[in-house]
Amino acid sequence: MQTLKFDNQLIWFDESVISQEQVKFAFDASYWQKQGRVIGSAVGRGTTWFVELDSIQAALRHYRRGGLLGKLVEDSYVYLGSEKSRSYQELELLRKLRGAGVNVPRPIAARMVKHTFTYKADLISEKIHNAKDLSEILKSNCIDSDLYSAIGRQIAIMHNENVNHTDLNIHNILIDGDDTVWLIDFDKCYIQSGEKWKERNLNRLLRSFRKELEKSSIHWEERHFDYIVSGYQETIDF
Repeated sequence: MQTLKFDNQLIWFDESVISQEQVKFAFDASYWQKQGRVIGSAVGRGTTWFVELDSIQAALRHYRRGGLLGKLVEDSYVYLGSEKSRSYQELELLRKLRGAGVNVPRPIAARMVKHTFTYKADLISEKIHNAKDLSEILKSNCIDSDLYSAIGRQIAIMHNENVNHTDLNIHNILIDGDDTVWLIDFDKCYIQSGEKWKERNLNRLLRSFRKELEKSSIHWEERHFDYIVSGYQETIDF
């Protein structure tokens, strides 16, 4: 990763994917729109823009607050140091997990824009080709036990690196056209010692299956979670 500092911006970027000149403008969606490189978007807490880089498709996301605080302070965070910014933290987690063999999006660039005592942040990461989130898949189809086990194995490899995914749910699990499992959305996730939080991660995932079953009648049964646990237990380092 290279570092670029100019004005009040600090950018970390992978120069094998995006050039220094390009990355200066890469966090502005209009830059990509003018070049005809926007290939789609998704609306959640904010708008995620999908863009076509020279060698990879990417997702551009601006960090925004949720909940009640988000209605008061939309996208500013207290500055505690550049390496404690949310964008840098997520970038480094993705690098760590990819190095450990977890299927997560490739980090491409992160930006922090400082304003005296606060900052705003953005992240550009790989868009997983031909992938859908697990909730979307289960609305129309069942998946087999091997795929559930593969989900458990990916979570276990993540946990072996002591990464606590604080929002592990079926919307943050993607399956691509080759039935490869991907874990996404590592904002506010962190390294943690101990063991109890790992069980809490799994329980959170189980609750998300139950919630989606009630909400959308997905093709899922309680016994299917046993396959995830089985794949997890055969991979986790006790």
